[in-house]
Amino acid sequence: MRLTRFSLALLMLLVCAMAMAQTIRILVQSSPLAGFQYHAGAAVWDEMKVGDALTLVREPDNPHDQNAVRIDWRGQQLGYLPRTENSAVAIEMDRGGRVEARIAKLRNHPNPWRRVLIDVHVVL
Repeated sequence: MRLTRFSLALLMLLVCAMAMAQTIRILVQSSPLAGFQYHAGAAVWDEMKVGDALTLVREPDNPHDQNAVRIDWRGQQLGYLPRTENSAVAIEMDRGGRVEARIAKLRNHPNPWRRVLIDVHVVL
């Protein structure tokens, strides 16, 4: 197996992190929140803050999207990762990988697709 410079650098980073017992979070996606207008977003808008943790819930049996990843905030469903951008996160969750999300940006915008930006990290 031939290692590329990137994979070698990543391997070295992982070894260093393990030696230092540090947690590494790698930003893998920054996306708008899909479906915000159909769920609890309006009811909890005033309570949400940038940096708040979000819960990612895999929905493999979702009839509209086999890669569906639901986004919850404090037990309230806010929406989903966009269908066009959710497959890598769904695959990582299905294989048991640790994936976390946070609110990256909040905007009081008339277009619901532009109100909430979510950052998704893989945790190593």
